[in-house]
Amino acid sequence: MVFNRSLLARAALGPAAGALLMVVMAAGAIPAYQMYSVGLAAVYTIVVLSVGLLAGWSGIWSVGHPAFFAIGAYFAAYGSGHDWSLEAVVLGAVATGAALGAFLGYAGARFSMLYIALLTLAFTTVTLELVNRWSGVTGGDQGVPVVQLRSALGLGTVLGGGAGAQYLAVGAAAVVLALAVPAAASGLRMRLVAAKSHPLAARTIGIAPEAQSSLSFAVSGACTCFAGVLLGLLTGFVSPEPFSLAFGISLIAACVLGGVGTIVGAVAGGIYLTWNPSLSSAVGLPQPVVQGVVLIGVLLFLPGGAVPFLAKPALRVLRRLPRRPDSEDPSPSPAPEDLAPVAPASEAADGDPVLLHLEHVSVSYGGLKALEDASLTLRQNEVLAVIGPNGAGKTTLLNVLSGLTGNGRVSGTADFAGRPLLGARATARRRLGIGRTFQHAEVFSELTVAENVLCTRRRITVRHRVEVARLLRSVGLADVADRRPAELPFGLRKRLDLARALAERPKLLILDEPFGGLDTAERALLAGHIRRLHSEGTAVVVIDHVLDDLFSVAHRVLAFDFGRTIGEGTPDAVLQDPKVRSSYLGTVGGRSRPPEHTGERSMVRLHGVGHAYGGVTALRDIELDVRQGVVLGIAGANGAGKSTLAGILHGSLAPTRGGRETTGTVRTSLAPEGRALFKTLSLRENLEVAAYAAGITGTSLRERLEETVQWLPPRLRDRMSAPAGALSGGEQQMLAIARALIVGPDVLIVDEPALGLAPALVDEVYDRLAGLARDGLTVVLLEQLLSRAMSVCHEVAVLHEGVVAAHGRPGDPAFEALAEAAYFNGGPAAATTAAATARTS
Repeated sequence: MVFNRSLLARAALGPAAGALLMVVMAAGAIPAYQMYSVGLAAVYTIVVLSVGLLAGWSGIWSVGHPAFFAIGAYFAAYGSGHDWSLEAVVLGAVATGAALGAFLGYAGARFSMLYIALLTLAFTTVTLELVNRWSGVTGGDQGVPVVQLRSALGLGTVLGGGAGAQYLAVGAAAVVLALAVPAAASGLRMRLVAAKSHPLAARTIGIAPEAQSSLSFAVSGACTCFAGVLLGLLTGFVSPEPFSLAFGISLIAACVLGGVGTIVGAVAGGIYLTWNPSLSSAVGLPQPVVQGVVLIGVLLFLPGGAVPFLAKPALRVLRRLPRRPDSEDPSPSPAPEDLAPVAPASEAADGDPVLLHLEHVSVSYGGLKALEDASLTLRQNEVLAVIGPNGAGKTTLLNVLSGLTGNGRVSGTADFAGRPLLGARATARRRLGIGRTFQHAEVFSELTVAENVLCTRRRITVRHRVEVARLLRSVGLADVADRRPAELPFGLRKRLDLARALAERPKLLILDEPFGGLDTAERALLAGHIRRLHSEGTAVVVIDHVLDDLFSVAHRVLAFDFGRTIGEGTPDAVLQDPKVRSSYLGTVGGRSRPPEHTGERSMVRLHGVGHAYGGVTALRDIELDVRQGVVLGIAGANGAGKSTLAGILHGSLAPTRGGRETTGTVRTSLAPEGRALFKTLSLRENLEVAAYAAGITGTSLRERLEETVQWLPPRLRDRMSAPAGALSGGEQQMLAIARALIVGPDVLIVDEPALGLAPALVDEVYDRLAGLARDGLTVVLLEQLLSRAMSVCHEVAVLHEGVVAAHGRPGDPAFEALAEAAYFNGGPAAATTAAATARTS
């Protein structure tokens, strides 16, 4: 925790306001009949704060807090009747609330929000039933009095229902609000929010979501039990009525009204709960009706809560003011040349000590082996690149190293820095010295850029803030340190993901497709960072499909396909391995091309099409013409932009630039990557849903269904009532194509039909697609293997990083060389050079 003047000033506002209120109360400025309401508002403020911060920081909505509230109140009643001291009552109630909260938080962390709500609902129901039945302690329906509680520290006696209890409630609320201010700026809040925002990424930096949920619920339950003690003293009498489930719903409404997760919003919520009965009486409506109207109005017009809405103008003004840093960092800001790529790293020395050793590691999910018998050795100070087509097992290998295999069954042995690795939890691997980034920059959206990095620390000191500021400068994020990730382009979010992985100087850095989605300058900057890490002694394992940038930083390359290692060597040599080339390009000659067809009519035409997702450019300046009766292949590595292009050709995705034209009425249909079947519906129902969506009903539906079923292989025709989830991968792929066919398309677009299938099933799927082509259907085939596209298509366009790098007809040796060079290196220059070489050889 770093205390500065601003933080201390904000923390002092609560006690100052509480002291001022008590002075006003003592001066008699508040009527006696309103004094109780002031004390009640203070008590409710503590409860609303505990519920609101639990929801805002941990994402847990609880309807179990009336039970905690009741436990605290009955502690006060029992202690009063058995001559317990005030301190003993408070400690007992707080400890009980913390223990029960920790249990609920840990148990509920394994379930969804709905199940957590049901769990807390059950907790309240059981607690209220115990209150009613345990009449010897609670008085049952009749209740029990709170006479007085004497302080063991000589601070006097607080009478139940007396003025002293009112002052105590106001003072306690002021102290709780003061403690909440530094907690909001602490690493505790950052880690809670991180665990809520992205549990998987949180584990890679040592945060266990279950432990965070348990901790936050424990603190929340303890605070609510403390408020219950104050309520018992304030009322002087405790009965079950105030702790109903309706009160739990009112608490949630008060949190939403004030602003979930805000401190001042808790005060507003406490005041609302106190004076809601008076408001209902004034308008002549029942409390639930008034509460419902208020809540609906807030959700519709002030979704962030009343307090954040009113505070927006002031926040805008404050953001324009120059900020004074909490502490000065003596290190100078890096000059632009300091961020430029450094010279290529020298080769790792064979004499360097072994940092990581994997031997015969396999990962299986049921009957699917995602990784099989993988072995590797990584030396300290070495950069290892892992390559392979989509589904080859690369990400599974990284998940083994970072402990994120989920329900996968892992076998084999792995040692890291001389210690067994496979038995270590994911949260413990950060402490071992393993850092990780993610393919899509999985950052914590509710934290600022600086907080995304600071949350890697349990306790934040001035030194930590200085180190984070220096790290953010080194990756070019210093100017956006106070902004949220959603405000940043994709390239900067990638840098933030890297900075978070580097925060504690790991011995091993795991990079999952770091170059994907970056422009040329950003990729050069990232390559420079990787080389700098190597020069500082950090070992790096990196996977990517941008091979030219990947090979520029790697000492050694490991190639995977179908979960197995198929090649290993230097970057210059590994792509010459026939097995590696075959895994990317496929084997030419295994299948004859379809009958020649020279379509004249243009079905779908793209002009200057570009598309971007936020800051990520997926496609650039695409010119493409899909002609009638032609089988057009779109080949490219994973991440080249094929699926985005499929969506634009289909018409379901509007391009951000350029245009899509069709000649007359053209019906397109898409069989998407991953099939996207409705697994719980039967085969027949999957087909019928697609037909209904296209407006096909009645007799037309029956005719189309019968025709489409005949296209399926016999073993599927006999299982039309079986659920789609019971089919094999190849059978699911054929059903997905059939679902696209039932609408009677003019153009069929099939995205990665061979993904995840065994070779025999791949042949069966492609045989059926070839039959459609022979019948004259226009087909667009998006394929990862270049040779497969070359063998089954009339025309092939090669996508590389969102650009059509080559376009021609198979069978031309010059085009085949051009296409191969474009597939790996991209760009007209590289492809033209390869074509010229092919012609002269």
